[in-house]
Amino acid sequence: MTWDNAIESYKTYLILEKSLSSNSVEAYLNDINKLAKYCADKHNVKIPDEVTYDILKDYLIFVSEIGVTNRTQARCISSIRSFFKFLVFDGKLENNPTRLLEAPKIGRKLPNILTVEEIDSMLNAVEMYKPEGQRNKAIIEMLYSCGLRVSELIDIKLSNINFRMGIVKIEGKGNKERVIPMSKNAKEEIKRYLKVYRDYLDIEKDYEDVLFLNKRGTALSRVMVFNIIKHLAKRAGIKKNVSPHTFRHSFASHLVSGGADLRAVQDMLGHESILTTEIYTHLDDRYLKDTINKFHPRAKENTEAEK
Repeated sequence: MTWDNAIESYKTYLILEKSLSSNSVEAYLNDINKLAKYCADKHNVKIPDEVTYDILKDYLIFVSEIGVTNRTQARCISSIRSFFKFLVFDGKLENNPTRLLEAPKIGRKLPNILTVEEIDSMLNAVEMYKPEGQRNKAIIEMLYSCGLRVSELIDIKLSNINFRMGIVKIEGKGNKERVIPMSKNAKEEIKRYLKVYRDYLDIEKDYEDVLFLNKRGTALSRVMVFNIIKHLAKRAGIKKNVSPHTFRHSFASHLVSGGADLRAVQDMLGHESILTTEIYTHLDDRYLKDTINKFHPRAKENTEAEK
């Protein structure tokens, strides 16, 4: 069994059985291809059967020494584990050399969030005199009110929006569908966008059902949405690093701080594990701590004493 044969089988497994997105599949395969090259160049190991725990350990030391971050190292180990676990499961290997591999410790980094006032200031910064102004306003409302990934936003279909019920069907990672309620503001801004902008576009074939379009009548790109958000954040005078994903973090954090059930937030975000969603409880803890330090008399006394 050559590396090429093993990797091709693994690719089929990731696509058909794991239903991973093309970006995720590419990331997994990239990690395995790098390992295969290292094994061949440094250890003259040209088939996966000959890979040992010691070789994998050497590879991870090599990866660490060239300056790869702990987070990327952890992802790399996850890819390697998945690959060899698949080979064992598929009967191509008897022993799994990754069994004793340990991932580096990763500190949990709390994401940036926007306040409601900052989101409002970005909405007010939209240049409504421009033809695409209403579209951009609707984009912000959808990102914030539904907690969408940018890839989900640009793939929204008109046929998946039910205005009467106030819901939108989203296709997330791994082609998994979920239904999310839309805010009143989001519904109104989308209806206005359809009426004043989209209805006047010369829409290209195959894009008739795509919600958000550019002036050429085709779908928006991820880069376009990033640029729109960066531009509006700058116009609103916001110094934070703001991206489309910041609205997703803000959506979740505001729900949790408002008392929403964590399972409900998990479903709306499309997280496979509740552990991923739990980061927003830590974010809320930080907000509460900051609030106490800022406003509580005893906390103020402690702060003065520390100076």
